[in-house]
Amino acid sequence: MTAYGLIFLGGGLGSVLRYALGRWLPVWLPATAFPAGVLVANVLASLVLGGLTGWATGRASAEPARWLLGVGLCGGLSTFSGFSQDTLLLLQQGRGGAALLNIVLNTLGCLLASALGWWLLTRPPFSV
Repeated sequence: MTAYGLIFLGGGLGSVLRYALGRWLPVWLPATAFPAGVLVANVLASLVLGGLTGWATGRASAEPARWLLGVGLCGGLSTFSGFSQDTLLLLQQGRGGAALLNIVLNTLGCLLASALGWWLLTRPPFSV
């Protein structure tokens, strides 16, 4: 399959997963009015991309995985525009504390998840 085909497939899967998280998390966490779906999608995409980047470093054969998972899946799953919209809505609702919490959790959560993914996939058995 070509790079474009793999990116297309991964992007579709990531977008469907993002939609599913946005629909299912409020059902599982009904007591919260926090935009958990976008947060989980951002952290999950950061974990996958961090791990993929760590695993693929120095592997020329990893290009198809980078296209499918890195560009496609993570690109379709990660929702920075959704995060921005959620934060703006919280601010417009006068919920500055929740907006600040959203910014901090998304930023730190994604940074830590990316580092964790890198660390996990640069350890044996993946660091062959």
